[in-house]
Amino acid sequence: MKPKLFKLILSVSCIFLTITTYAQTITGKVRSSADNSPIVGASVKISGTETGTITDANGNFSVNASSSSKLSISSIGFETMTISLNGRTSLSVSLRSLESNLEDVIVSVGSRNSKRSLTDTPLPVDILSNSDLKSTGQVTFDKALQYRVPSFNTVQTPVNDATALLDPYELRNMGPSRTLILINGKRKNLSSLVYIQTSPGRGETGADLSAIPTDAIKRVEILRDGASAQYGSDAISGVMNIILKDRFQYGSASLNLGVTSKGDGQTVGFNVNNGANFGSKGYINYNLAFQKVSLASRSGIVDANGEASDFGASLATVNSFLAKKPDAGNINGSPENTSAKFLVNAGIPLDDGNSEVYFNTAYVYKKVNSYANYRTPYWRPTDYGLLTPSGQPYIGYQPTFEGDLNDYNGTLGFRSDKNGWKSDLSLTVGGNRQLYTVNNSVNRSLGTASPISFRPGGYSFSHQVGNIDLSKAVSNDFTISFGSEFRAENYQIFKGDTASYVGTGTDSYSGTPEPNALKATRSNFGGYVDLAYDISKQFLINGTMRLENYSDFGNAFVWKISSRYKTANNKLTFRSSVSTGFRAPSLHQIYTQTTKYGFVPGSGIQISGLVNNTSSQARLLGVPKLDAEKSVNFTIGLGANPSKDFNISLDYYNITLKNRIILSSEIGPMGTPQSAALDALLAANGIVSVSFFTNGIDTKTEGLDLVANYRNVNAGSGKMHFSFAGNFQFQNVRTGNISTPALIKNSGQSVFDFTQESLLLASRPKFKHIFGVEYEVGKWSINLNNTVFGPTTFRNAGLDQNLKVEFKTKIVTDLGFTFNASNKTTLSLNISNLLNVLPEWKLVALNSTGQTLLANATQVKQQENYITFNNRYPITTYDGSHFSQLGTIFNANITVRF
Repeated sequence: MKPKLFKLILSVSCIFLTITTYAQTITGKVRSSADNSPIVGASVKISGTETGTITDANGNFSVNASSSSKLSISSIGFETMTISLNGRTSLSVSLRSLESNLEDVIVSVGSRNSKRSLTDTPLPVDILSNSDLKSTGQVTFDKALQYRVPSFNTVQTPVNDATALLDPYELRNMGPSRTLILINGKRKNLSSLVYIQTSPGRGETGADLSAIPTDAIKRVEILRDGASAQYGSDAISGVMNIILKDRFQYGSASLNLGVTSKGDGQTVGFNVNNGANFGSKGYINYNLAFQKVSLASRSGIVDANGEASDFGASLATVNSFLAKKPDAGNINGSPENTSAKFLVNAGIPLDDGNSEVYFNTAYVYKKVNSYANYRTPYWRPTDYGLLTPSGQPYIGYQPTFEGDLNDYNGTLGFRSDKNGWKSDLSLTVGGNRQLYTVNNSVNRSLGTASPISFRPGGYSFSHQVGNIDLSKAVSNDFTISFGSEFRAENYQIFKGDTASYVGTGTDSYSGTPEPNALKATRSNFGGYVDLAYDISKQFLINGTMRLENYSDFGNAFVWKISSRYKTANNKLTFRSSVSTGFRAPSLHQIYTQTTKYGFVPGSGIQISGLVNNTSSQARLLGVPKLDAEKSVNFTIGLGANPSKDFNISLDYYNITLKNRIILSSEIGPMGTPQSAALDALLAANGIVSVSFFTNGIDTKTEGLDLVANYRNVNAGSGKMHFSFAGNFQFQNVRTGNISTPALIKNSGQSVFDFTQESLLLASRPKFKHIFGVEYEVGKWSINLNNTVFGPTTFRNAGLDQNLKVEFKTKIVTDLGFTFNASNKTTLSLNISNLLNVLPEWKLVALNSTGQTLLANATQVKQQENYITFNNRYPITTYDGSHFSQLGTIFNANITVRF
């Protein structure tokens, strides 16, 4: 870190730490007015600010506030109450129940039965508030989760292309396809993009989490357990339920400014949140957000010897060019991103007071500008005079990749609570469309007739979902729930313009030819039954069964049993669950067919093909029809509240997954007698290599989650709060044999090589811990968080098979300051990655042969060139890393309430 920068941070920190504002400690207890029972986890905030606390297991709270303040007290399923202190330091609060407020159910992600408190749930559920997310200083929702949820991981890919539009994420190292995303309990649409780059998430697709505006979120519920029996496909590793802001408290407008320590990646964001209430239960809440993130490049100094070897150029020619452009003109890191997001959430109570009509809708537009690898003059000897200004010497060209994304979702529903029956009927629609543009490039096969701007096509996905959910408390101890879901899905691949795919296609990103453009649809119908029985006040058992029928592959039946037992005066809870699950192959995985460019060490950029699962080529290769993945998920854990300010939970999980769908390794000609049949097939189809989706492997994932919080520790005039959240991965491995078609296996190849295995099973941290300290004093709040990213392993394409790449364990420190300047104005400063820690990797030998190789400096340099494209990607390698490569980032925010 630069000395001036360090001094500035130190000075600001000292000022923040030494300022104190006189305030009193306010204590109280929050109860339910219905039965006078304590309310656990109720939110207690100083009105007009984000400063506050939550009630403990006995409903007690303690917060620092001035004697003239007002406290806003709210809890899930209860009416919000605002209380003027008027000099009081002790309060007793009773909240009235909202009988029909059915969307506010904590355990909606854990069970389909009636509401239970956090301590009652038999499953591990994390609750993150809006302030939890915003305190990270991250500008998008997915990146905020990265620094709040230890088993959640997402990193921007170094080689972007279409992946620049949204980054792959995963929960418990299971890929984005196996975490179900809900908005207010309803299924969020998938993205239209399937990741085909050699990076984490390869072969997967997921919802666009970055499209959801953080300021519109009330809280996030994350169920860390399989939930296919409750929700159907995609819930193998867990469920994330995003609850939108509802009852209106105050309007706000905020301005966010950010920049990296290198002076690039500038961020400007503006957000407005507003709404209104109708009577005691009705509401409308809307959010409008605009954001612009500028380009941040982290290209390295390119190695001349590697360039000469890869491209067959003379060393003198390469050195002459690199003298002008040491980074070979490359621009890689974080692309330019502009977005506009609109969201509205509303509930309208009906005359009977026990029913309501509700709706929410969102629309997001994103424009992303990124760059392909620079085409050097020894790589592409000419641009046919199309890209070089007249009279200027030819020095190569830089193709761009530009993406336009539209994402929308909406739900209209009716819920009611009458005669003991709770009912919920809804219709949800959603979609995602991506269209691409390549500029400043050529189609070399067209020569001087080539355009320089291309429309290579794109993708779209949409769904329509109907839900009916009913539940009834048959007695005080027994609840039954049942329901059904109908879902129709649509997937489309858009044809590119002719110049983008004819001949060799656009240089950098070839377009989609007409035979690959298609429309595909399917539908499924499912139903479930959920039974919950309180054997005693301490002992609960819950069971769920689900049957689904898909139009393209048939039936799926799954079940789940969970239980919990409370003891030690309800301060200790034991819980466990066992379930089966499934994930249907996505339409993307069944029908995607495309060509792409990729870096091949020693050969430069080559074209490879992806044939879809229904194609004649797939049948010729012997690739079977895709079937559903099937899982068995077992968890066991405990939760404890030793005191009102201390709680801890520990949960073990074990997930076995059969028929896991993978995007195969690239299969190519071998030139050997045993590969003659395969070689002839590939040559007849004009492709140097081919990949495809298949049910290729079985896996086992095993680990431990630990979460602990200790609050309200007296420290001078303020309070300190400590938190720890950790994920420990015991194993994430392939089990059994690889299902390789006979034609490919006989050629000596496999659909799952060591590169694919490392991307799928070892490219996320072995462990991840988040340790946080918060200090509240008067109007100030200071947060210090340390995130430990454990080691990550890659076995990159082209790397010697006796070696692996290991990213070292690193600690990323984030520092945040918040100042409530008044009841209406809040200022905050976040310094992400305070100490400018960057990913760091090393080559590791797998055996004695590898050790010999690492003893040879020339060989080491060659291997390093293979995995960094001759040092174009020195920080991450071209396959990725375990956290961001941008270093220190500063974000300042001002929020004004009205």
